[in-house]
Amino acid sequence: MEEWRLLDLGKAEPYTAQTFYEAVAEAVHRGLSPNTLILVQPASPYACIGYHQDIEKEIDLEFTEAEGLPVIRRSQGGGATYLDGNQVFYQLISRDSEAVPRSVDRLFEKALGVTVEGYRRLGVPAEYKPLNDVVVGGRKISGNGAGMHESASILVGNFIMDLNYPLMARVLRVPDEKFRDKMAKSMEQWVTTLKRELGESPTPERIKEVYAEAFQERMGVRLVPGEPTEEERRIYTEETKPRHTSLEWLYMEAPRGKPGRAVKIAHEVKVVEADHKAGKLIRLRAEVKGTEILDLRVTGDLFVIPKEAVRDLEAELVGAHLEEGELLEKITRFYEEKSPESPGVTPRDYVDALMKLRTLL
Repeated sequence: MEEWRLLDLGKAEPYTAQTFYEAVAEAVHRGLSPNTLILVQPASPYACIGYHQDIEKEIDLEFTEAEGLPVIRRSQGGGATYLDGNQVFYQLISRDSEAVPRSVDRLFEKALGVTVEGYRRLGVPAEYKPLNDVVVGGRKISGNGAGMHESASILVGNFIMDLNYPLMARVLRVPDEKFRDKMAKSMEQWVTTLKRELGESPTPERIKEVYAEAFQERMGVRLVPGEPTEEERRIYTEETKPRHTSLEWLYMEAPRGKPGRAVKIAHEVKVVEADHKAGKLIRLRAEVKGTEILDLRVTGDLFVIPKEAVRDLEAELVGAHLEEGELLEKITRFYEEKSPESPGVTPRDYVDALMKLRTLL
Protein backbone atom coordinates (compact mmCIF):
# COMPACT_ATOMS: atom_id res chain seq x y z
CA MET A 1 0.00 0.00 0.00
CA GLU A 2 1.29 3.44 -0.94
CA GLU A 3 2.20 5.81 1.85
CA TRP A 4 1.26 9.47 1.53
CA ARG A 5 2.27 12.28 3.84
CA LEU A 6 -0.56 14.11 5.63
CA LEU A 7 0.09 17.79 6.30
CA ASP A 8 -2.47 19.44 8.58
CA LEU A 9 -1.61 23.14 8.43
CA GLY A 10 -4.43 24.09 10.81
CA LYS A 11 -5.53 27.69 10.35
CA ALA A 12 -3.19 29.51 7.99
CA GLU A 13 -3.01 33.07 6.67
CA PRO A 14 -4.59 33.41 3.20
CA TYR A 15 -1.48 33.07 1.03
CA THR A 16 -0.37 29.95 2.87
CA ALA A 17 -3.84 28.42 2.75
CA GLN A 18 -4.22 29.18 -0.95
CA THR A 19 -0.71 28.65 -2.36
CA PHE A 20 1.58 26.64 -0.06
CA TYR A 21 0.59 23.48 -1.92
CA GLU A 22 2.38 24.90 -4.99
CA ALA A 23 5.67 24.81 -3.09
CA VAL A 24 4.90 21.22 -2.11
CA ALA A 25 4.12 20.42 -5.75
CA GLU A 26 7.48 21.81 -6.81
CA ALA A 27 9.23 19.67 -4.19
CA VAL A 28 7.25 16.59 -5.27
CA HIS A 29 8.18 17.31 -8.90
CA ARG A 30 11.87 17.48 -7.95
CA GLY A 31 11.59 14.19 -6.09
CA LEU A 32 12.32 15.89 -2.76
CA SER A 33 8.93 15.26 -1.12
CA PRO A 34 6.49 12.35 -1.06
CA ASN A 35 2.95 12.37 -2.42
CA THR A 36 1.03 14.58 -0.03
CA LEU A 37 -2.47 15.42 1.20
CA ILE A 38 -2.75 18.90 2.73
CA LEU A 39 -5.65 19.93 4.97
CA VAL A 40 -5.91 23.62 5.83
CA GLN A 41 -8.38 26.29 6.88
CA PRO A 42 -8.01 30.01 6.00
CA ALA A 43 -7.39 32.03 9.12
CA SER A 44 -8.92 35.18 7.61
CA PRO A 45 -11.05 36.13 4.60
CA TYR A 46 -9.82 36.92 1.09
CA ALA A 47 -10.96 37.10 -2.52
CA CYS A 48 -9.58 34.75 -5.13
CA ILE A 49 -9.55 34.81 -8.95
CA GLY A 50 -8.74 32.18 -11.56
CA TYR A 51 -5.53 32.15 -13.57
CA HIS A 52 -7.20 33.28 -16.80
CA GLN A 53 -9.27 36.12 -15.32
CA ASP A 54 -8.85 39.89 -15.49
CA ILE A 55 -8.79 41.14 -11.89
CA GLU A 56 -10.19 44.57 -12.73
CA LYS A 57 -13.20 43.02 -14.48
CA GLU A 58 -13.89 40.37 -11.84
CA ILE A 59 -13.26 41.99 -8.44
CA ASP A 60 -14.57 45.20 -6.87
CA LEU A 61 -11.11 46.40 -5.89
CA GLU A 62 -12.36 49.51 -4.10
CA PHE A 63 -14.43 47.31 -1.80
CA THR A 64 -11.70 44.72 -1.13
CA GLU A 65 -9.17 47.46 -0.40
CA ALA A 66 -11.56 49.26 1.94
CA GLU A 67 -12.28 46.00 3.76
CA GLY A 68 -8.63 44.96 3.87
CA LEU A 69 -9.29 41.76 1.91
CA PRO A 70 -6.29 40.34 0.03
CA VAL A 71 -6.93 39.30 -3.58
CA ILE A 72 -5.02 36.18 -4.68
CA ARG A 73 -4.69 34.88 -8.23
CA ARG A 74 -4.69 31.08 -8.42
CA SER A 75 -2.35 29.10 -10.64
CA GLN A 76 -5.36 27.07 -11.80
CA GLY A 77 -8.40 28.24 -13.73
CA GLY A 78 -11.94 28.76 -12.51
CA GLY A 79 -13.90 31.77 -11.37
CA ALA A 80 -13.64 34.57 -8.85
CA THR A 81 -14.87 33.86 -5.32
CA TYR A 82 -14.74 34.85 -1.67
CA LEU A 83 -13.15 32.46 0.86
CA ASP A 84 -12.85 32.48 4.63
CA GLY A 85 -12.48 30.28 7.70
CA ASN A 86 -15.80 28.58 7.05
CA GLN A 87 -14.14 26.31 4.51
CA VAL A 88 -11.77 23.39 5.03
CA PHE A 89 -9.48 22.88 2.03
CA TYR A 90 -8.04 19.57 0.83
CA GLN A 91 -5.10 19.69 -1.59
CA LEU A 92 -3.74 16.52 -3.22
CA ILE A 93 -0.24 16.58 -4.74
CA SER A 94 1.20 13.45 -6.32
CA ARG A 95 3.66 12.09 -8.84
CA ASP A 96 3.78 8.56 -10.27
CA SER A 97 1.07 7.37 -7.90
CA GLU A 98 -0.86 4.19 -8.61
CA ALA A 99 -3.73 5.71 -6.63
CA VAL A 100 -4.12 8.73 -8.90
CA PRO A 101 -5.66 8.26 -12.38
CA ARG A 102 -3.82 9.94 -15.22
CA SER A 103 -6.89 11.41 -16.94
CA VAL A 104 -8.56 14.47 -15.39
CA ASP A 105 -12.03 12.91 -15.73
CA ARG A 106 -11.03 9.81 -13.80
CA LEU A 107 -9.08 11.86 -11.25
CA PHE A 108 -12.16 13.94 -10.42
CA GLU A 109 -14.38 10.87 -10.29
CA LYS A 110 -12.10 9.01 -7.89
CA ALA A 111 -10.96 11.90 -5.71
CA LEU A 112 -14.42 13.42 -5.38
CA GLY A 113 -15.70 10.03 -4.37
CA VAL A 114 -13.69 10.72 -1.21
CA THR A 115 -15.42 14.07 -0.75
CA VAL A 116 -18.84 12.49 -1.28
CA GLU A 117 -18.04 9.79 1.26
CA GLY A 118 -16.82 12.40 3.73
CA TYR A 119 -20.03 14.40 3.48
CA ARG A 120 -22.12 11.25 3.84
CA ARG A 121 -20.28 10.26 7.01
CA LEU A 122 -21.05 13.71 8.35
CA GLY A 123 -24.74 13.13 7.67
CA VAL A 124 -25.20 14.87 4.31
CA PRO A 125 -26.46 12.77 1.33
CA ALA A 126 -23.95 14.16 -1.14
CA GLU A 127 -23.50 12.99 -4.73
CA TYR A 128 -20.78 13.39 -7.36
CA LYS A 129 -21.79 15.52 -10.33
CA PRO A 130 -19.32 15.35 -13.22
CA LEU A 131 -17.01 17.00 -13.98
CA ASN A 132 -15.93 18.59 -10.72
CA ASP A 133 -18.83 19.25 -8.37
CA VAL A 134 -20.29 17.61 -5.28
CA VAL A 135 -23.98 18.35 -4.79
CA VAL A 136 -26.83 17.82 -2.35
CA GLY A 137 -30.33 17.89 -3.78
CA GLY A 138 -28.95 19.60 -6.87
CA ARG A 139 -27.15 22.30 -4.84
CA LYS A 140 -23.37 22.62 -4.91
CA ILE A 141 -21.61 21.90 -1.61
CA SER A 142 -17.99 21.58 -2.75
CA GLY A 143 -15.93 23.38 -5.39
CA ASN A 144 -12.96 21.59 -6.97
CA GLY A 145 -10.19 22.13 -9.48
CA ALA A 146 -7.26 20.21 -10.91
CA GLY A 147 -4.08 20.88 -12.80
CA MET A 148 -0.43 19.98 -13.28
CA HIS A 149 2.75 21.51 -11.91
CA GLU A 150 5.51 20.11 -14.10
CA SER A 151 5.27 16.34 -13.39
CA ALA A 152 3.09 16.72 -10.27
CA SER A 153 -0.69 16.23 -10.39
CA ILE A 154 -2.79 18.59 -8.28
CA LEU A 155 -6.41 18.45 -7.12
CA VAL A 156 -7.87 21.02 -4.74
CA GLY A 157 -11.31 21.34 -3.18
CA ASN A 158 -13.23 22.23 -0.05
CA PHE A 159 -15.78 21.32 2.56
CA ILE A 160 -18.15 24.27 3.01
CA MET A 161 -19.21 24.76 6.61
CA ASP A 162 -21.07 28.04 6.09
CA LEU A 163 -21.30 30.86 3.56
CA ASN A 164 -21.81 34.60 3.70
CA TYR A 165 -23.84 34.86 0.49
CA PRO A 166 -24.14 38.68 0.40
CA LEU A 167 -20.40 39.11 0.95
CA MET A 168 -19.61 36.51 -1.72
CA ALA A 169 -21.61 38.62 -4.16
CA ARG A 170 -20.22 41.90 -2.81
CA VAL A 171 -16.57 41.25 -3.63
CA LEU A 172 -17.37 40.73 -7.31
CA ARG A 173 -17.40 43.52 -9.84
CA VAL A 174 -20.82 43.69 -11.48
CA PRO A 175 -22.61 45.94 -13.98
CA ASP A 176 -25.09 47.18 -11.36
CA GLU A 177 -26.62 46.37 -7.99
CA LYS A 178 -29.56 44.51 -9.53
CA PHE A 179 -27.10 42.07 -11.07
CA ARG A 180 -25.43 41.68 -7.67
CA ASP A 181 -28.78 41.04 -5.96
CA LYS A 182 -29.59 38.40 -8.56
CA MET A 183 -26.22 36.72 -7.98
CA ALA A 184 -26.71 36.60 -4.22
CA LYS A 185 -30.19 35.08 -4.58
CA SER A 186 -28.93 32.57 -7.14
CA MET A 187 -26.06 31.58 -4.84
CA GLU A 188 -28.51 30.95 -1.99
CA GLN A 189 -30.62 28.81 -4.30
CA TRP A 190 -27.84 26.77 -5.89
CA VAL A 191 -25.03 26.60 -3.28
CA THR A 192 -25.49 25.00 0.14
CA THR A 193 -23.43 24.33 3.27
CA LEU A 194 -23.01 21.88 6.12
CA LYS A 195 -24.72 24.32 8.48
CA ARG A 196 -27.67 24.70 6.15
CA GLU A 197 -28.05 20.95 5.67
CA LEU A 198 -27.47 19.88 9.27
CA GLY A 199 -28.53 22.89 11.31
CA GLU A 200 -25.00 23.19 12.68
CA SER A 201 -21.69 22.43 11.00
CA PRO A 202 -19.32 19.80 12.41
CA THR A 203 -16.04 21.20 13.66
CA PRO A 204 -13.08 21.56 11.27
CA GLU A 205 -11.29 18.88 13.28
CA ARG A 206 -14.15 16.42 12.74
CA ILE A 207 -14.29 17.23 9.02
CA LYS A 208 -10.55 16.60 8.65
CA GLU A 209 -10.76 13.35 10.62
CA VAL A 210 -13.62 12.01 8.50
CA TYR A 211 -12.02 13.11 5.23
CA ALA A 212 -8.65 11.51 6.09
CA GLU A 213 -10.39 8.23 6.94
CA ALA A 214 -12.37 8.25 3.70
CA PHE A 215 -9.25 9.24 1.74
CA GLN A 216 -7.30 6.21 2.93
CA GLU A 217 -10.16 3.84 2.20
CA ARG A 218 -11.25 5.21 -1.18
CA MET A 219 -7.78 6.04 -2.55
CA GLY A 220 -6.16 2.88 -1.18
CA VAL A 221 -3.26 4.64 0.51
CA ARG A 222 -1.98 5.03 4.06
CA LEU A 223 -1.60 8.54 5.43
CA VAL A 224 1.41 9.29 7.62
CA PRO A 225 1.28 12.60 9.53
CA GLY A 226 4.21 14.83 8.76
CA GLU A 227 5.49 18.41 8.66
CA PRO A 228 6.56 20.72 5.82
CA THR A 229 10.22 20.27 4.97
CA GLU A 230 12.80 23.03 5.12
CA GLU A 231 13.07 22.91 1.32
CA GLU A 232 9.30 23.33 0.92
CA ARG A 233 9.38 26.30 3.27
CA ARG A 234 12.29 27.78 1.31
CA ILE A 235 10.51 27.32 -2.03
CA TYR A 236 7.38 28.93 -0.60
CA THR A 237 9.23 31.87 0.98
CA GLU A 238 11.60 32.56 -1.93
CA GLU A 239 9.53 31.57 -4.97
CA THR A 240 5.82 30.86 -4.43
CA LYS A 241 4.70 33.70 -2.18
CA PRO A 242 6.77 36.43 -3.90
CA ARG A 243 5.19 35.43 -7.22
CA HIS A 244 1.65 35.54 -5.86
CA THR A 245 2.12 38.86 -4.05
CA SER A 246 3.69 40.59 -7.06
CA LEU A 247 1.65 43.12 -9.02
CA GLU A 248 2.87 41.53 -12.26
CA TRP A 249 1.18 38.24 -11.30
CA LEU A 250 -1.95 39.78 -9.82
CA TYR A 251 -2.54 42.16 -12.74
CA MET A 252 -1.28 39.90 -15.50
CA GLU A 253 -2.93 40.48 -18.86
CA ALA A 254 -5.86 38.13 -19.24
CA PRO A 255 -7.22 36.87 -22.56
CA ARG A 256 -9.60 39.29 -24.23
CA GLY A 257 -13.03 38.71 -22.76
CA LYS A 258 -16.36 38.49 -24.52
CA PRO A 259 -18.76 41.45 -24.28
CA GLY A 260 -21.14 41.02 -21.37
CA ARG A 261 -20.79 39.46 -17.94
CA ALA A 262 -21.14 35.89 -16.73
CA VAL A 263 -20.74 34.56 -13.19
CA LYS A 264 -20.78 30.83 -12.50
CA ILE A 265 -22.92 30.04 -9.47
CA ALA A 266 -22.82 26.23 -9.42
CA HIS A 267 -22.66 23.32 -11.82
CA GLU A 268 -24.17 24.55 -15.13
CA VAL A 269 -25.86 27.52 -13.39
CA LYS A 270 -24.74 31.03 -14.35
CA VAL A 271 -26.00 34.58 -14.07
CA VAL A 272 -25.32 36.36 -17.36
CA GLU A 273 -25.89 39.83 -18.76
CA ALA A 274 -25.38 41.23 -22.24
CA ASP A 275 -26.40 44.30 -24.27
CA HIS A 276 -27.60 44.32 -27.87
CA LYS A 277 -28.08 47.47 -29.89
CA ALA A 278 -30.96 47.21 -32.36
CA GLY A 279 -33.14 50.23 -33.13
CA LYS A 280 -33.19 50.47 -29.33
CA LEU A 281 -30.88 49.08 -26.65
CA ILE A 282 -31.87 45.63 -25.35
CA ARG A 283 -30.22 44.64 -22.07
CA LEU A 284 -30.76 41.07 -20.91
CA ARG A 285 -30.03 39.61 -17.49
CA ALA A 286 -30.70 35.90 -17.09
CA GLU A 287 -30.15 32.94 -14.82
CA VAL A 288 -29.43 29.89 -16.95
CA LYS A 289 -28.81 26.21 -16.32
CA GLY A 290 -26.89 24.79 -19.23
CA THR A 291 -28.74 26.56 -22.04
CA GLU A 292 -32.14 26.60 -20.27
CA ILE A 293 -33.45 30.00 -19.18
CA LEU A 294 -34.46 29.83 -15.50
CA ASP A 295 -35.15 33.53 -15.07
CA LEU A 296 -35.01 36.51 -17.44
CA ARG A 297 -35.18 40.29 -17.18
CA VAL A 298 -35.40 42.55 -20.24
CA THR A 299 -34.50 46.23 -19.84
CA GLY A 300 -33.10 49.00 -22.01
CA ASP A 301 -34.40 52.14 -23.71
CA LEU A 302 -37.27 50.13 -25.18
CA PHE A 303 -40.63 51.64 -26.08
CA VAL A 304 -43.21 48.86 -25.88
CA ILE A 305 -47.00 49.05 -25.96
CA PRO A 306 -48.52 47.76 -23.79
CA LYS A 307 -45.61 48.09 -21.37
CA GLU A 308 -46.68 44.86 -19.63
CA ALA A 309 -45.79 42.97 -22.80
CA VAL A 310 -42.12 42.95 -21.78
CA ARG A 311 -42.91 41.07 -18.55
CA ASP A 312 -45.15 38.69 -20.50
CA LEU A 313 -42.34 37.98 -22.96
CA GLU A 314 -39.95 37.27 -20.08
CA ALA A 315 -42.39 34.74 -18.64
CA GLU A 316 -42.88 33.17 -22.08
CA LEU A 317 -39.14 32.55 -22.43
CA VAL A 318 -38.57 30.96 -19.03
CA GLY A 319 -37.92 27.28 -19.70
CA ALA A 320 -36.78 27.93 -23.28
CA HIS A 321 -33.26 27.09 -24.39
CA LEU A 322 -30.73 29.44 -25.93
CA GLU A 323 -31.21 27.84 -29.33
CA GLU A 324 -31.78 30.19 -32.24
CA GLY A 325 -34.61 28.26 -33.90
CA GLU A 326 -36.54 27.67 -30.68
CA LEU A 327 -36.23 31.30 -29.60
CA LEU A 328 -37.29 32.71 -32.96
CA GLU A 329 -40.34 30.44 -33.01
CA LYS A 330 -41.41 31.38 -29.47
CA ILE A 331 -40.90 35.13 -29.86
CA THR A 332 -42.53 35.26 -33.30
CA ARG A 333 -45.56 33.38 -31.98
CA PHE A 334 -45.69 35.74 -28.98
CA TYR A 335 -45.84 38.75 -31.32
CA GLU A 336 -48.51 37.10 -33.48
CA GLU A 337 -50.71 36.25 -30.48
CA LYS A 338 -50.17 39.32 -28.27
CA SER A 339 -49.56 41.94 -31.01
CA PRO A 340 -47.28 44.22 -28.95
CA GLU A 341 -45.83 47.31 -30.58
CA SER A 342 -42.08 47.79 -30.15
CA PRO A 343 -40.74 50.44 -32.54
CA GLY A 344 -37.12 49.71 -33.48
CA VAL A 345 -37.16 46.21 -31.99
CA THR A 346 -38.28 43.07 -33.84
CA PRO A 347 -38.48 39.39 -32.78
CA ARG A 348 -35.22 38.87 -34.66
CA ASP A 349 -33.55 41.55 -32.51
CA TYR A 350 -34.59 39.75 -29.31
CA VAL A 351 -33.18 36.50 -30.68
CA ASP A 352 -29.87 38.14 -31.56
CA ALA A 353 -29.70 39.61 -28.05
CA LEU A 354 -30.42 36.24 -26.44
CA MET A 355 -27.81 34.50 -28.56
CA LYS A 356 -25.24 36.92 -27.13
CA LEU A 357 -25.98 35.36 -23.75
CA ARG A 358 -25.20 31.98 -25.33
CA THR A 359 -21.68 33.14 -26.23
CA LEU A 360 -20.99 33.83 -22.53
CA LEU A 361 -21.76 30.28 -21.35
